[in-house]
Formats: sequence, C-alpha cells, structure tokens
Amino acid sequence: MSALICGSVAYDNIMVFNDRFKNHILPDKVHVLSVSFLVPEMRKEFGGCAGNIAYNMSLLKANAYPMATVGRDFDRYGKWMDANGINRKFITMVDSEFTAQAFITTDLDANQITAFHPGAMNYAHLNNVIDTDGIDIGIVAPDGREGMIRHAAQFPDRHIPFIFDPGQGLPMFDGDDLRHFIEEATWVTVNDYEWELMSERTGYSRKDVTDRVEALIITKGASGSEIHTRKGTIEIPAARASRVTDPTGCGDAYRAGLLYGLMNDMDWETTGRIASLMGAIKIAHHGTQNHRFEYEEFRERFEASFGRKLG
Repeated sequence: MSALICGSVAYDNIMVFNDRFKNHILPDKVHVLSVSFLVPEMRKEFGGCAGNIAYNMSLLKANAYPMATVGRDFDRYGKWMDANGINRKFITMVDSEFTAQAFITTDLDANQITAFHPGAMNYAHLNNVIDTDGIDIGIVAPDGREGMIRHAAQFPDRHIPFIFDPGQGLPMFDGDDLRHFIEEATWVTVNDYEWELMSERTGYSRKDVTDRVEALIITKGASGSEIHTRKGTIEIPAARASRVTDPTGCGDAYRAGLLYGLMNDMDWETTGRIASLMGAIKIAHHGTQNHRFEYEEFRERFEASFGRKLG
C-alpha cells in the first residue's frame, strides 16, 4: 500500500531557552507582552509535517509520498530526502518564494513558542490529489489553508480514506470549516489541547465526531493517547523514552505510526502502540529527522515496551 502525505515541508530553526518561560511572563501583563529570551543553543533542521511524517515512515519501510510546495532554497532539503529514500514525485517548486520556515524556542519544561513563515506553503493548493495514482490512504496535515481544504475534498472524490490532522493549522479554521473537514475525513487526530479547541469551535462531543468518522485519536503527551470509536474508547499507554530531549516532531512521528498500522490492517491496540513508540523514539533526539533505527530493533523495543510481539 502507498500513503500520500499532504502537508508542509519546512526548515526548522530550533532554539533552547535554558530557563522557564513562566519565570519571565507576568500573568497580569500579558496584554502588554514584550519579552526577549537569550537562546545560546540553536540548530537548523529539516522539518515540516509532510517531511517529518515521510521520514518516519521511511524508517518503518512504508511506501509514502509527501505532497508539498517548496521554495527556491529547497535544494539542501531535496538532497536530504534523496539520501533517505523519500520520494519527491509530488513536491512542487515555487521559485518566487522561500521554503516554509519555523522558528521554535523550547524552555526547560518543554513548552514551546513558535513563529512560522509559510512562504511556498501558501501555494499548497497548486498540488492536486486527483493528479496521483496508486494511492491507498492519505493524510491532510498542517499546510496552506486553501491546500488543506482542497486536498480534504479531493481524497473522498478519489475514494481514498484519509486522516484529518489540523495540528498547528487549526486556528485558521472556524467551526463550519472544521465540521466540514470531519464530515469528509475517515479518521481525525489531534492532541488534547487541539481537541478542546476543536470541540469548542464545532460544538461537537467525542461521540459527535465518532458518529461521523471511524476513529478520533487524541494524544496526551506523557499520559499516552486515546482512540475513540463507535465501539468505545481504547487507552494507549505512552512508551517509555530513553531520555526526553526535544518534543518537536513527536506528533508527526506518532502520525506516521498511525498510517503504518492502518496501511497494514492492524487493530487499534497495536496501531496506537506503534504510534506511541514512534513518538518516544523521536523525543530522545534533537530535531525531527535525526533518529534512526532498523525495523528489527523497533520490533524488539515494541515487545519490551508493551509486553507483546509486533507481527
């Protein structure tokens, strides 16, 4: 099976603030907020939701195609994709723009403040799901607003099941938009904060969503995740990380695990645990695409983490 990953490709500029934001932000002064954080550590990494998910799926030996728009500075990222066996067939160049750029500052509590320049990502609508062939499953991850809307409509037109993952793109959409996405999607995945915002904007409960999709997946960081279906809720434990280094990209690693399980017709208990372990492996490494493993290593760690074999 093959997966089409609609989302962003971006360069991540990741900085570490060796203190806690809460020590420098006064609650009664947030309406006149003016803060500056000294960040002696900085790294430039390959990122973006489509790039991250595709990278993680390459580690699982899954057939995945990122679909994204990139800018005139993409060459370095393109060489990285080639070196890691990531197919660039559906990557579109927009010569007038820079590739999207994220500027992420993380504090000692793993809280993050992010500034994002969309650049070429704003042209995501130039890509069309209808121009692809041999695709069995998809995901609409954070991307340009118009691109997310069009791709979510195009998957059903092609009778391709897909995950709706609004992520950090969620603020771009109102309740009507989100309700429409849910009607189109096969599965919906959000973190616990995003779920609260989605529920508030749509007026939907968990049951309202699962009446419309096959599953609603809510991640809860170190507390694991929940998979809500019409048959009930499946609690997925968090896999233990060897160390907690950088949370950036853990959600994308988790979503790669979801896609892998769905592509291989695995049950939700197994699929959720694969996703959980992918996030745990990623969080032990700086950046979003610097972790590596062989599939046999993954199988061994899966059994050690959950006390069950991965078939």
